Amino acid sequence: MNIRTFQPGDEVTQAALFNVAAFALPGFKASTADDVRKRTRARGFDPATRFYAEEAGQVVGYCTLEPAQRRVSVPWCRKGHADAAGPLFDAALTAARERGLTTVFAAYRRDWEPVQTFLSDRGFAVAREIVNYWADPVDLPTLANRGKLPINRLRRADVPAVAAMGKGLLRLPADELESYFFANPYFPAEAYLVLRAPDETPMAVGIGLESVTYADVKKIDPLAPCFRLAAFGTEGLNTKRVNGLFSFLVANPANAMTAGLALLSEASQEMTEGTVTALAAQCPSDVPHLANFYARHFKEQGRFPMLEKQLI
Repeated sequence: MNIRTFQPGDEVTQAALFNVAAFALPGFKASTADDVRKRTRARGFDPATRFYAEEAGQVVGYCTLEPAQRRVSVPWCRKGHADAAGPLFDAALTAARERGLTTVFAAYRRDWEPVQTFLSDRGFAVAREIVNYWADPVDLPTLANRGKLPINRLRRADVPAVAAMGKGLLRLPADELESYFFANPYFPAEAYLVLRAPDETPMAVGIGLESVTYADVKKIDPLAPCFRLAAFGTEGLNTKRVNGLFSFLVANPANAMTAGLALLSEASQEMTEGTVTALAAQCPSDVPHLANFYARHFKEQGRFPMLEKQLI
């Protein structure tokens, strides 16, 4: 068996391998060569992070690593070639270590039992669940004093305060957040709302996304391991664009209910004046004050686990 890295033309083979290996799993969605090309032609793509097992000149399995995200895939192999899975996965983890990564994660549907077993057998453990929510705007409580709340737009000077609010949740270092907030190609910085103290210090920050081109939250698979664009904690990850997405951070967890509701009220009014008929949210299970807010004001759709492994 030969393990090699990506070569032009592997896109068709990779899509076919996934479709053959995964078609019987719940919620299966077929991959296409174009889906793979979007990744391999993206800026910063590293051919040395995709691994292919060859036997007798034929590609029988593959495995991928996304170093910037710290995300690894399970190996997908043709029937009868399960012995390629171990060497492929080892190659991906070795590449992660060589790039200085100390942890990696994988995310798949919770009902993909063979995949979950493969990962747990190799030392991966559930670090958190990513919970998806939706809400009908008419069901949200209203704030009688909404017009008096000190809410305005995000400023560049607010970035250090936001980084502090999101410590342990935000996935980008503080020095990269300004670019993420103010030069994001998928949404404007004006989408961010800041609840301020009397001295103008940010107490909480929220975002509401509205775009007719983004997916309807009621029409997407809530069990699929898709991170939702702009939800805090998804920075730097591959994401799905969902219309009506709301997310927030708060400096003092004790204020999560009041601050979150104030920001939600402001954001939902702006969004529902456009194309939004249903609100969306996404939150990791290991941030209790945020998870409790969404559980109170949104309806859970589904969730998927994030499994992590320490590499040192």
